[in-house]
Amino acid sequence: MAQRVETSLEEGDSDEMPELCDSGDDAAWEDDEGARAEVRCLFCERVDCSAAETFVHCKSQHRFDVCAAVREHGLDTYGYIKLINYIRSTGCSAESLENVREPLPWEKDEFLMPVIKDDALLQFDVDDVDVCMDVSRDESSEGARSACTHCRRAESRAQAAEAKLALALEDLHKMRQLARDFVMTADVGRGSSSSGAVADLDEDEDSVYFSSYGHFGIHEEMLKDAVRTENYRDFIYRNPHIFKDKVVLDVGCGTAILSMFAARAGAKRVIGVDQSDIIYQAMDVIRLNKLEDTVILIKGRIEEVELPVEKVDVIISEWMGYFLLFESMLDSVLVAKRRFLGAGGSVYPDRYTLSLVAVSDEAKHSQKIAFWENVYDFDMSCMKRSVLPEAVVESVTPETVISHPSDIMVIDSQTVAIEDLDFACDFSLPVTRDALCTALCGYFDVFFAEGCDPPVSFSTGPSAPRTHWKQTVFFLEKPVPVKAGQALKGKISVRKNRKDPRSLLIALSLNNTTQTYTLQ
Repeated sequence: MAQRVETSLEEGDSDEMPELCDSGDDAAWEDDEGARAEVRCLFCERVDCSAAETFVHCKSQHRFDVCAAVREHGLDTYGYIKLINYIRSTGCSAESLENVREPLPWEKDEFLMPVIKDDALLQFDVDDVDVCMDVSRDESSEGARSACTHCRRAESRAQAAEAKLALALEDLHKMRQLARDFVMTADVGRGSSSSGAVADLDEDEDSVYFSSYGHFGIHEEMLKDAVRTENYRDFIYRNPHIFKDKVVLDVGCGTAILSMFAARAGAKRVIGVDQSDIIYQAMDVIRLNKLEDTVILIKGRIEEVELPVEKVDVIISEWMGYFLLFESMLDSVLVAKRRFLGAGGSVYPDRYTLSLVAVSDEAKHSQKIAFWENVYDFDMSCMKRSVLPEAVVESVTPETVISHPSDIMVIDSQTVAIEDLDFACDFSLPVTRDALCTALCGYFDVFFAEGCDPPVSFSTGPSAPRTHWKQTVFFLEKPVPVKAGQALKGKISVRKNRKDPRSLLIALSLNNTTQTYTLQ
């Protein structure tokens, strides 16, 4: 994650910058005149003594001309700052910036936040970039050094104000998100139609979601999930007849790992679509593996992009979220199916089951729920109203499972519609031993079956090898005693949150009690 510059907005902060003024008095800055800032390169670990030297180094060694980029894209001060922070935060290569087109990947306000504290490259007036480049060619000139020193002083003043502005924008974003989360809780219990809700979100409304997938960390976690990645690989490599000479669409392609599997399996053309900024690194990966003649990557929302082909033969996607439906990415896959899948085409995975089991873990329940009943001899049980509604994503040990599972939903990719994804059903959990039921646990299974020889499947259940999805746990306020042979019966309803269609509202009725949970 990008390192945050700790600059306080409070008055009287001991780290307060010298007051800005128009008097031209540079006395407040003279103490630093003898010390030249260390400037780190944008693409390697080289450290120079001035921004000008770094610009020259980037141009000569990495073939990235900062001045040319500023001129080509018409960047103002804020655009320049975003460019520098984008490069530092994403670790992109110089080559990936060569053919960048609108919309620019660094346009979001999140890139106003410095990645390196007191980054000297940010303390630079974009209007003087060309001047500084000229000056850097003759650093031996005393007049040149004086000009650079004057520039650095002025730029430091400006950057002090800009850093505070960036923090203020971040605080404003946090306040907006807090207000949004507060309003979302008011949606519990209200009816709403969510058909097409995710497709109707505009880019600004959905920017937080896509931004979360712009950092490499989340993709590293998914790639290291061997259950997930190896089963997709095995399905594709063991069934080359599905992909041979076909046009394949990879929805939400991320690092393009599925696209590359499909290309290796003999696909004629693979088109990967993703709205997050990770796609720029994916483009580098495709070139590095010499697959650019087969794999085409497109940045954008699948609901809006146009493909270079009218129809595709196969759609693949790893869209599943926690409790299967969290994030509502299946909506986007179904839109892609409607827009682009040709007659006789297939969507993979093609089948999913969402299941519940009963759990008995009194120690975990005590830590999570009963804890609030006596906190240092104080009754804080009212806190349960805030704790209980939050579904918990964690790994459930098989020893705590006390029932056989019950499937609460079966999804067929070929027939399911978006409106089917809000549902309600009864369930019955056959209890396997006498215990105290403290929670219900949700998980899902994934199947590659239609036309597959052999079929491939994997599970995210408590007894299966661990995945990054783990399981979703719904704690009960009051545990329910059960006996072996008994059927624990209840009802569950699942639907998108009207205020945030990528999150879920889940109502569980059990033992004459109904509790509503959120997954967000």
